[in-house]
Amino acid sequence: MERITIRSAHLTVVISSVGAEIQSVLDKEGRERMWQGDENVWSGRAPILFPVAGGLRDDYYLWQGKRYSMPKHGFVRRREWQVESVKENEAIFLMTDKHEGFPFEYALRAIFRAEGDTLEVTYSVDNLQQEPFYFSIGAHEAYLLPGGIEKYAVHFDEEERLDRYVIEGNSILPVPVCMAESTKVLPLRYSDYTVDALVFKHLKSKGVEIRGGDGRCVRVEAPGHPVTMFWTKPNMQAPYLCIEPWCNAPDLTDAPYEIDKKFGFIRLEAGEKAKRSHFITFT
Repeated sequence: MERITIRSAHLTVVISSVGAEIQSVLDKEGRERMWQGDENVWSGRAPILFPVAGGLRDDYYLWQGKRYSMPKHGFVRRREWQVESVKENEAIFLMTDKHEGFPFEYALRAIFRAEGDTLEVTYSVDNLQQEPFYFSIGAHEAYLLPGGIEKYAVHFDEEERLDRYVIEGNSILPVPVCMAESTKVLPLRYSDYTVDALVFKHLKSKGVEIRGGDGRCVRVEAPGHPVTMFWTKPNMQAPYLCIEPWCNAPDLTDAPYEIDKKFGFIRLEAGEKAKRSHFITFT
């Protein structure tokens, strides 16, 4: 395992080669902004979810008449990535490992670039074979909120109707529950997370922000990610909130097994490349 450090004028970012996972972000005042992991609460910090974010119905999918098993959140988050290149403010990690559920020729790169107060995270996928395949990807960064989440709120750029898709097991129920008809603010309450994450599709807002009384703000912009999720550990009163931009959503409880019929999966043709980026600003 290697720990790679990149820097901008205002950020110091540490990334592990295991999972290409962000370990730490220090802001311009030297404050830690990322959850530091705790085996008694949640050991993760910022796992990369590939080739599926969340769970599939019955943990498998069908493609071209074949069945492929795939665990929740995919398989790359606990594997060793190759450190491909490192600059002062940028690091690129490469993953090409195969899995019984993803036996395709591909190259996945996680590119981290620090500029000023912003960390840009880009996932780039190349199809290196002569046949197409489907994939999805998602981020799962956990932001440290000293004193607990109830001292903070999520703020949206636009007025939103917050239709939450309720999680049942690894799946979501097909009919959402309205949390708010029209609002730009989502107060953070541990009680909202007793049945797992909050799942929203197709928010209008360009970005979402966590703001609190201590003056801290984390802003996440994720163009090209139709799903936004928020998650914490309510029973532990965990002092973090994950903002999770995903391309796919957890499978509906009655979802088709064919991957080309699932919401949010990307078809990548032979020789093609797909990129998705999100931008995290710490102020």
